[in-house]
Amino acid sequence: MAGSHPFFNLFDFTQPSPPSTPPNLPSHQCCRPSDATKGLLVALLGGGLPAGFVGFFSRMAYQASHLPSLELLVCRCLFHLPIALLLKLRGNPLLGPPDVRGWACLHALLNVFSIGCAYTAVQMVPAGNAATVRKGSSTVCSALLALCLESQGLSGYDWCGLLGSTLGLIIIVGSGIGTLQEGTTGLYTALGYVLAFLGGLALSLGLLVYRSLDFPSCLPTVAFLFGLVGLLGSVPSLFVLQTPVLPSDPLSWSCVGAVVVLALVSFACVSYAVTKAHPALVCAVLHSEVVVALMLQYYVLHETVAPSDIVGAGVVLGSIAIITARNLSCEREGKVEE
Repeated sequence: MAGSHPFFNLFDFTQPSPPSTPPNLPSHQCCRPSDATKGLLVALLGGGLPAGFVGFFSRMAYQASHLPSLELLVCRCLFHLPIALLLKLRGNPLLGPPDVRGWACLHALLNVFSIGCAYTAVQMVPAGNAATVRKGSSTVCSALLALCLESQGLSGYDWCGLLGSTLGLIIIVGSGIGTLQEGTTGLYTALGYVLAFLGGLALSLGLLVYRSLDFPSCLPTVAFLFGLVGLLGSVPSLFVLQTPVLPSDPLSWSCVGAVVVLALVSFACVSYAVTKAHPALVCAVLHSEVVVALMLQYYVLHETVAPSDIVGAGVVLGSIAIITARNLSCEREGKVEE
């Protein structure tokens, strides 16, 4: 019962007299953030902001020692494997319950493909533009998939914020796509945008699959499966498609360490958030990654940021504000008790 919470007991003890509330407001009502609000805040602070640094450190590692994208993915997957110890201590199966094991492996495969595309894209196009295309495609695909497969509706404010954030991403990336050069350089850049789009599509599918999973220790299980499936797929691909590099400078190793830690934090927060809020809204809030990536691209990497990038980033921030304000709702204690 909500009334047994220490906060409410303290409130009744310190204020024994009836509170001075308007007559039309029952005294048992209380404002508290909804589950959707908690999920969106976790996605914003723990998912989007750390993810904005992942592309930055990935590009720094590539510039310092030409570290291949698949090798960076291998390092990240290795960082996920120790989670098996946590599952063993809890007595849970490493691959999840048999009835949902296939879906859990599919979720891991989609995430590995999405991350591999993202790491490759940031080496072919500016980090901010790669994050823009990936997040934009994941948002649009999440909205369409949720409407078609889950029949989940969105309010008018949510649609306004969703379309606004997508518009901001189009403004950011439109100028870059419109100035593609002809020849090999233009084809190389276009391929980077295609990989970023495919990474966003795989991300939206992975979030939808994760929402269907419901078993004990779900998050640690899918995190371990990400590392296991990622290693099985990325290690052979690394030796076939790319040339492994052993970094010798501290800067490269520092960047690799930052990538694996920040990526794991973002992975856990996004996985939690998508169970509390609509996948499309989670992806829209994750557009904060684009703003962080653009700031790092300009101030640290000293890469050009066009005026359209600034305008688009402003539109994205405004859209995130609309979505967050709309979902900063109050739940009545009566509804919570029911």
